[in-house]
Amino acid sequence: MSNAVGINKDAEKRTLSGMRPTGALHIGHYFGAVKNWLDLQEEMRCFFFVADWHALTSEYEDTRRIGAFIPEMVKDWLAAGLDPERCCIFRQSAVKETAELSLILSMLTPVSWLERCPTYKEQIQQLSHKDLSTYGFLGYPVLMTADIIMYRPRWVPVGHDQLPHLEIAREIARRFNNLYGVFFPEPEARLTPQAKCPGLDGRKMSKSYNNGILLSESMAEISPKIKEMLTDTARMRRNDPGNPENCNLFPYHELLTAADTQAEIRAGCTSASMGCVDCKAILLKGLERFLAPIQERRARLDARPGLVEEVLAAGNESARAEARKTMGGVRELIGF
Repeated sequence: MSNAVGINKDAEKRTLSGMRPTGALHIGHYFGAVKNWLDLQEEMRCFFFVADWHALTSEYEDTRRIGAFIPEMVKDWLAAGLDPERCCIFRQSAVKETAELSLILSMLTPVSWLERCPTYKEQIQQLSHKDLSTYGFLGYPVLMTADIIMYRPRWVPVGHDQLPHLEIAREIARRFNNLYGVFFPEPEARLTPQAKCPGLDGRKMSKSYNNGILLSESMAEISPKIKEMLTDTARMRRNDPGNPENCNLFPYHELLTAADTQAEIRAGCTSASMGCVDCKAILLKGLERFLAPIQERRARLDARPGLVEEVLAAGNESARAEARKTMGGVRELIGF
């Protein structure tokens, strides 16, 4: 009979999420993930990690950029408001126990579970310029499962597009529990509120398209981007009525502009009493209000060299302590 501890009592008060270090963060990242993290750090024990091993699945041919992006991404997190006193911020590759757990989970995960994941074929098609026919890319959900269940949380903040990956994590955790004894909570989705934040050119906001507004950019850099920003393509002239529902700019107002001002913009657009230049001027003011505290915190971080490294070092040690406890239980359960 194993003495391994079962599901921890505080699983309900734990959550985990991560982000790949593949470039500077834009406001799409903020509203799509980081804003939710800020709320969660006030509610429960949070683990937020730099997913550098995950970045290798697509960037393995040139790994130099991964390391360069890490400190800047963490600085963006801290500038946005993540508080290392309220959450654990760590680097995935600093917790070697994650690789051990991923290996163990890979032994019990059917290949068919990985091949049926809808994002697997989608990513191969979208990144056709890269050779993704690797074991690591196919096994991405197994490593992701190890990342999650290592800290034995109940909740994982995800968007709707990530639900298939989370379902695989639940299935892998369930299979481990069925084989060796109930040990891991089956992670449940804490759905991130959807926030439409299109790229400045109408495509998805993406680092690779260079069509985003970076959290680290100054208003002097942002202003010309907004002036060139795509709006309602059907509104050809100033006196043509517009449609905010078809406008690439209006979703930003929904995120950054007060409700009463949004109503004024909608009325002015549909009646053609307000032009796109006026609309963009209002957005620029909203962006300035939103970004000012973030950029003030970033300036303070820039004035303290080494702080990001200190935050990661402390977070790495805290994460490793949790991982050592988990792996002690796992090894006991499987008899190793």
